[in-house]
Amino acid sequence: MVVEHAQLTVEAGREEEFQEVFGKARQVLAEADGFRWAELLRCEERPRVFLLLVGWESVEAHMTGFRESERFQRWRALVGPFFAEPPAVEHYHQVSPR
Repeated sequence: MVVEHAQLTVEAGREEEFQEVFGKARQVLAEADGFRWAELLRCEERPRVFLLLVGWESVEAHMTGFRESERFQRWRALVGPFFAEPPAVEHYHQVSPR
């Protein structure tokens, strides 16, 4: 399993609306093959910045299976209008237990 780490910067004044819409966007993510879980965190020091963590079976499940599907288009249509800049996305794998 890998964890997608996406830093999302939202337009000023739209943070609460983004959080509400994210619930619908999470449902779209959950339909994707290879999806395991998702968590959205909001930065205390920079309230316009959110951290999206998504567990995927593999990088390919995210980058090919999801990103090249119509589900990604639906997901992006929901959350994309809130982004003040392109998301910064990286993938991580676990190296020690929690």
